[in-house]
Amino acid sequence: MRDFKIERPAENLREAIQNKIDNLNKPKGSLGLLEELAMHICLVQQTLQPQLKNPTHLLIGGDHGIEREGVSVTPREVTWQQMINYTLGGGGVNLFCRQHGFKLRIIDAGVDHDLSPFYMEEEQGAGGILNRKIAWGTRDFLYEPAMTETEMEQAIEVGVREVDACIEAGCNILCIGEMGAANTSPSSIWMSLFCGIPLAECVGVGSGLDSEGISRKRKVLEEALGRYRIWHKYDPESTTRVDILTAVRYFGGYEMVAAIGAMLRAAERGILVMIDGFIMTACALACTRLYPDSQSYMIFGHMGDEGGHARMLRFLQAKPLLALGMRLGEGTGALCAYPIIESAVRMMNEMNDFEHARITKYF
Repeated sequence: MRDFKIERPAENLREAIQNKIDNLNKPKGSLGLLEELAMHICLVQQTLQPQLKNPTHLLIGGDHGIEREGVSVTPREVTWQQMINYTLGGGGVNLFCRQHGFKLRIIDAGVDHDLSPFYMEEEQGAGGILNRKIAWGTRDFLYEPAMTETEMEQAIEVGVREVDACIEAGCNILCIGEMGAANTSPSSIWMSLFCGIPLAECVGVGSGLDSEGISRKRKVLEEALGRYRIWHKYDPESTTRVDILTAVRYFGGYEMVAAIGAMLRAAERGILVMIDGFIMTACALACTRLYPDSQSYMIFGHMGDEGGHARMLRFLQAKPLLALGMRLGEGTGALCAYPIIESAVRMMNEMNDFEHARITKYF
C-alpha cells in the first residue's frame, strides 16, 4: 500500500480560535458541542474564518463472498438493485444529498453484477455510476482471503482517485457511504481484531437478523476468525502495520477498502471527512490503526443502532453529533449531521462579538 503523509493539524492558531469563540456575544461555552466542532474545523483549515465548499458524498458499492454463508438477511442482488436505484434518485442517500446540497458520486468498486449500462464518463456529471470495478465481489473469507494484495492496493487507489477528483472540483468536506450486502460481517471482525474485543460482543443484527440469524452469523464469523488466526499466526499483542493491512485485505470489501483509501487521502490533503455508522466507523478504525493522526480530520456524524457501534466510538474516543437510531448505511446518518457542522461554521463567521455588538462582556 502507498505510504500516506499525514500530519496532525498545527496547533499554533488554537489560542486565537478560542479567543474568538469566547468573545462571541454569548455566555462562555454556551454553544457546547458547536464550539468544540468549530475549533476542530478551524484547526483543520488553519483559519479563523472556516468555509464549507462543494460538499460531496462518495457512495461506494461492493459485494462480499461471505454473504453466501447466510450471515445477512439482505440478498446479494439488492446491492446492484440499489446501485441502480441511486442513479434514479430514489435512495435514502439521494434525498439527504439533495436536502443538504451534496454532490453525489456513485462508485462501483466491486459489485457482482454488470452495471455497464449505467456507467458514465467523468465529464457527464451526476446521475450515473463511475466504473471503478476491481472484481465481481470479494472471495468468501470463511475459506480464503477476501482479496489479494494487488486488489487491496487497487481499492485503496480508488478512494485516493475519488478524493483527488473532489478536491479538484473545489470540495473541502467529504462524506462517505457504502452499499454491500453482508458488510457488517467484516466490520465486526475488524472491530474485534483492532479493539481487542471478543467477537461475540461485536456481532449485531445487520440489516435485520433475528436471534437465530445472529447466532448463525456469530458461528460463521468465529470459524472464519479462527482459520485466519492459523493462516496469519495472529498475535493479539502485535498490532504492526502488516497485521492491520493483512486483516483489512483478508476480511474487507472493495467498497470498504476504497473508503479507507479515501479517508487517508482526505487526511493527507487536509480536508474534512464525515464518518457515518458502524461500517464506516470500522473503516475509520482501520485508518487510525494505520495512521493515528488521520482521526484529526474526521467528524463522526452519527451513532447508529447496530450492535457494537457505540463501543467502537468509545474506543476511538469519538463524540458523534447525532444518535438517531439509524442503521441504513449509505452515509445517511452523517449526511443528517451536516447542518450541525454548518451551524458551527456560521457561528464563527456570522455571530457578532461583544465589542461590535456593544454588549458588556461580563466574564
